[in-house]
Amino acid sequence: MKSKHQMVASDLKRRRFLKTSGVLSMVAATGGVSEIIYAQNKKILNIRTYADMRSLDPAFSQGIVDEEIQSSIYSKLIQYKPGRKWGYDLDAAESIEQVDDTHIKFKLKPGIMFTGGYGEMTAEDVKYSYQRIIDESLESTNTPDWGSLKEVTVDSKYQGTIVFNEPYPPAWNIALPYIVGNIVSKKAWEEAGGKVDTTTPCTSGPYLHQEWQPKQKTILARNPDWHGGQAGFDEIHIFPIDDENTAQIAYESGDIDCTRLSLGSVGNLKASPPENSTVEEYPSLYYVWVGMNVENEIMANENLRKAVQHCIDVPSILQASYFGAAEPSTGIIAPGLIGYRPESLVPPEMNIAKAQEYLEAAGMSGGANITLDVLNKATNVTTAQVIQATCAQAGINVEINLHESGAFWSLGDSSAGERYKDIQLILNRFSMAPDPSYATAWFITSQKGIWNWERYSDQEFDRLEAAAKMTSDNAQRDEMYRKMQDMMEQSGAYRFITHEATPVIYRNSIKPAFRPDGLPLLRSFTSA
Repeated sequence: MKSKHQMVASDLKRRRFLKTSGVLSMVAATGGVSEIIYAQNKKILNIRTYADMRSLDPAFSQGIVDEEIQSSIYSKLIQYKPGRKWGYDLDAAESIEQVDDTHIKFKLKPGIMFTGGYGEMTAEDVKYSYQRIIDESLESTNTPDWGSLKEVTVDSKYQGTIVFNEPYPPAWNIALPYIVGNIVSKKAWEEAGGKVDTTTPCTSGPYLHQEWQPKQKTILARNPDWHGGQAGFDEIHIFPIDDENTAQIAYESGDIDCTRLSLGSVGNLKASPPENSTVEEYPSLYYVWVGMNVENEIMANENLRKAVQHCIDVPSILQASYFGAAEPSTGIIAPGLIGYRPESLVPPEMNIAKAQEYLEAAGMSGGANITLDVLNKATNVTTAQVIQATCAQAGINVEINLHESGAFWSLGDSSAGERYKDIQLILNRFSMAPDPSYATAWFITSQKGIWNWERYSDQEFDRLEAAAKMTSDNAQRDEMYRKMQDMMEQSGAYRFITHEATPVIYRNSIKPAFRPDGLPLLRSFTSA
């Protein structure tokens, strides 16, 4: 198991990377730079992401890290609009309209070309791209994103109709502008055998996928034939750095131009930012929680799980790990979204007396020994240590298991072996889209061994989840999503921590583009 952050030296001038004190430090050979880097007459944007790329196939994208790349190299009918309010811009679509509860009609812009000689994008490519996601034989991990999609009909070369079995309001917030909305070439994908991995046969977006150096960087190059005009940079270099403190060192050394910051550094950086830099803060949709594997031999005891819930002191975690800059969460749905609960069933403060009552009911009045799996980054390690300390007060001994990024994100994957059976407690953090269905979709029974690492299963939860995303009445949806979070909490398998916040820093030589939750939209970045 690797315990240090990994990255290699970039080819940028005046820089070198030094490994010190068991963690990656990045120090510039000379002072930090404040202008866009020009290498071999190329305008290059250097940006950080929190994990390495895993797939270039929208059917198997692993979330926001892959989507930051895919949204830059593929086209969608619509894209998230940069700014402080959620909305969308037309991309491949010349027009798009919801004509009734179960039908969305679209017309493509003529002349959108796939690279590699794969020809012009047509409605047949849209049909293929969307329907393959729901094809059971493909076993896409992102099937839930398309909800009740039935089919896409091809009405003409450029026109089609997206047809749902039932109303699916999240289509506009999740499916169309996010991962499963990426359009691929039917001809190219069929030649590739129906799916791709970490290379792609063709693209149609503002950038080409030029190179992937595993655990080092991904390079995107400008697509000269992009239908939208000229991309903002000749190249984008994306560096996987999982720890925000390490990323800040890279920024201050001049090695990257934009990064998310740790919450602990925001105050000082806002008061005294690096030269020619801007610090901005955004609300976050991420959700952080401690999950408990209900099928594990030890954690199958519901009373033990509830004892752990009451042992975890959320305010202490927020103070130690987030420097008091984040608020407790009440569930997996953030404030401002349908389904947000004003308060959780289990108060954020620990209750050791209550925990001991549950321990006694579990037949463990003498205490218990359990494990906690954690992604090895500073915030998570501190959080785990706080959990370890507060659980000890009730007689629960917590052993912390640290994992580097690649190993961590396969822990609950049942297709990767038997390791998922050993999970007892796991500290996790998922990204979100601006619809509550994107939070609950990963905790249904069919997601066990995919993203449902708690292996939680409840038929009523599954029924509610399916019904809520087909309901157009927002008041009804709100009630359903609140109830689902109640059920999760009542199972004892979840202890909700925080939605964090999203502070970012960037150089004034670039004009960044962020979603309202502060996540980057790389295709829309330009020079200032």
